[in-house]
Amino acid sequence: MRFTRCTLVQIMKGDEILLGMKKRGLGVGKWNGFGGKLLRGETLQQCSARELEEECGLHVNVDHLTQIGILMFNFIEEDFLLEVNVFKAEQFTGTPMESEEMAPKWFSKENVPYDKMWADDIFWYPMMFRNEMFYGFMEFKGHDNMVSKNLQQVESLIAMESLKQSALKQFSFNCAQATADTMT
Repeated sequence: MRFTRCTLVQIMKGDEILLGMKKRGLGVGKWNGFGGKLLRGETLQQCSARELEEECGLHVNVDHLTQIGILMFNFIEEDFLLEVNVFKAEQFTGTPMESEEMAPKWFSKENVPYDKMWADDIFWYPMMFRNEMFYGFMEFKGHDNMVSKNLQQVESLIAMESLKQSALKQFSFNCAQATADTMT
């Protein structure tokens, strides 16, 4: 089974959220936050800041990124497990610009285009908007059919990490080794 760690940054401005229409790669044709794969030697925050700048031109100081969730995705038919570390930022500089990968657009919280997003987003975005921390484990057949969902509010990063480690153990990953071996 392939395993990948990545980040997802949600940029907030008042009652608006910046989403990007994915133009290539995993999630093409869907609105999403900005993020990508962790590079060897990077912290999750450094990855988040780098991916945000690459995908839409915004700059965020790593100290202004707050981790709010961990989402685990098992893509059953692809034998692929994806760990997504979700961050939120309200302080940033620059103007969103289209890149080769993403076309950014601001949406009000009331008009998030859930029908054009990943199937799980409709469940955890409201938690994010309420400033709740969360952990989720979802299974997908293909990229549009979510066949199971376990999403819960958590009280701390420690609780989030503990739930993630339990999930990795179910897939017989040595957690420390999985982290080291799967960074590109």
